[in-house]
Amino acid sequence: MTEAQALIRLQEIDLDMLRLASTLAAMPQQKKVQAIARARKKVQSELTKILGQRKDLETFIAENQGDLERYRARTEEVKAEAASGSHGYRQIQDYEAHLTGLAKKVEKLEHNRVQLDEDLEKVGRAESNARLTLERLDEEEAAQKKSFEKGSTQIRHRIVTLDEERKGVVAQISARHMSGYEAARKRFKGLAVERLVGNVPSICRVKLQPASFHDLTHGDAVAECPYCHRILVVDDPYGEGKGK
Repeated sequence: MTEAQALIRLQEIDLDMLRLASTLAAMPQQKKVQAIARARKKVQSELTKILGQRKDLETFIAENQGDLERYRARTEEVKAEAASGSHGYRQIQDYEAHLTGLAKKVEKLEHNRVQLDEDLEKVGRAESNARLTLERLDEEEAAQKKSFEKGSTQIRHRIVTLDEERKGVVAQISARHMSGYEAARKRFKGLAVERLVGNVPSICRVKLQPASFHDLTHGDAVAECPYCHRILVVDDPYGEGKGK
């Protein structure tokens, strides 16, 4: 295989691999896996918020419980103080006012505790649902990946085969021409190499001027198109170029 032939074959291989990669990406399993990934990201974000809410509620409940225990203990202390010894009318009124104030605080805390417990229960259900959703998404993703592996076996095998052939083809191309090929491939979306058919490059289709045509056909077998700057195979391995 000449270097010119290697360049043309390299482009054919790369274009085939691009088409196969596009076929893989377009398989329904791939799209479903991508949708699952988006759904998981959304559920994971919700779960993070839920966990933050649960942590806050657990902190509030702990604080509520601490306040309840403190006020209940203080209530018992005041009752004990009121029951000990004899007290005047004003002192008894003070004790009663103090106990009434403590009772209101305890009642408010108990009321808040009921709401906090309900909120924590709701958050717990939301957390459980989010985790179950993540489990179902994991199961669905595994099923889609298994289906993809089964359905894409031939395509992936073909890609591996082409990749191995590509290595052999690249070994027959000079570093200078490989550098030019890679640059042109990126610039022209894979169409880096064209052939000279008569006096017209096969891709850009701009007819060469007589002077340019003369220089190219009397120069190297591999050149550069003076118009589009792709790699131009002048000594056409298919017999349509140089010398014809």
